[in-house]
Amino acid sequence: MKKIIVSLALFAGSFACLAQDVFAPVLQQIEQSSTALQALRQQMEAEKLQNKTGLTPEDPEVEFGYLWGSPAAIGTRKDVGISQSFDFPTAYVQRGKLSALQNNSTEWHFRTERMQLLLTAKDLCIDLIYRNKMKAMYTRQLRNAERIVEAYEKMLQSGETNRMEYNKARLNLATAKEELRRTELEREQLLARLAALNGGKAIAFDVTEYAAQPLAADFEQWFLEAEANNPALQYLRSQVEVARRQVKVSQAEGLPKMSVGYMGEFVGSEHFQGISVGMSIPLWHNKNRVKQAEAAAIASAQTAEDNRLQYYHHLKSLHNQAIGLQQCVALYTSSLKENSNESLLMKAFEKGELTLLEYLLEMEYIYDCQQKQAEAEKDLAHLCAELTAYTL
Repeated sequence: MKKIIVSLALFAGSFACLAQDVFAPVLQQIEQSSTALQALRQQMEAEKLQNKTGLTPEDPEVEFGYLWGSPAAIGTRKDVGISQSFDFPTAYVQRGKLSALQNNSTEWHFRTERMQLLLTAKDLCIDLIYRNKMKAMYTRQLRNAERIVEAYEKMLQSGETNRMEYNKARLNLATAKEELRRTELEREQLLARLAALNGGKAIAFDVTEYAAQPLAADFEQWFLEAEANNPALQYLRSQVEVARRQVKVSQAEGLPKMSVGYMGEFVGSEHFQGISVGMSIPLWHNKNRVKQAEAAAIASAQTAEDNRLQYYHHLKSLHNQAIGLQQCVALYTSSLKENSNESLLMKAFEKGELTLLEYLLEMEYIYDCQQKQAEAEKDLAHLCAELTAYTL
């Protein structure tokens, strides 16, 4: 049940927080190559075949008996019997309808599992975009650090600075190299996980932008569409239909079972043959089965409604968080646009207007703001991925 509840949080409705073009090529490739999805499809087909079993009458029975007489003078006796038993016809009708509903439910279950896998891949892509942005930022830091070290090395040789200042520059360079190396390692790990979802085939993903779009203002109207297009909720609804149909199957199976057949008895030159008809009287075997099926149907309906409520409140929370993060991203974006002056700081440093410490402190403010902006964009992208997962 917990798995179903988690699945419900993975779907959403009409609006798109993120442009799908960024992720579509990767997700299409994974859908074609994923061994996990191939296994899920095969499992779905096997379950569909299983649901189609038991829809026909039982196999006919054939009996033959050869009896020796005693004393031998009376000869032998041969018995032949062929019989076919079957349920009341209503049972076959109800089982056929149940099978169709079960196959429909199996389809929805596959779609839910497929969505979960593709959403996992999309989340990995979002993390990769963040790492790509960080890689670009740390690459700029490294280039600046290398320029500073080169400048301080010349200044040290000419006596314009001391060893302590030169060592600070080298420490700054070492830090930039380590941050870039760590980011590249994290990026490689994400690519490896993405390849595992892609059937072991490597995927190139160098995207650095999320292409954010506005959230829907009317959550209630949006939720109606989200609910209607939610595969996990559809799966639970299909389970309710299956449970209700099972009640009718149980009722039909409580009707008398019948059998018809042919019997023959051959003794010497005499023989007897004719038809046989039988009927079971349903007294004990199906006791409480209908009550159990009715109770299961009620429980299934209550479970579906409970999950719908949890789904609603979870999406409401995600929607509110996304709105807050949108405002946060907009604030960081405007602040960086107005105050990001990396090139001016470098020129001021090279002209001697800033000391190394002053330059590094100023750049730290800028890089810190850039990193927080990237983190806010990443968090917003993950929320939007959940809210728009029904489109996968």
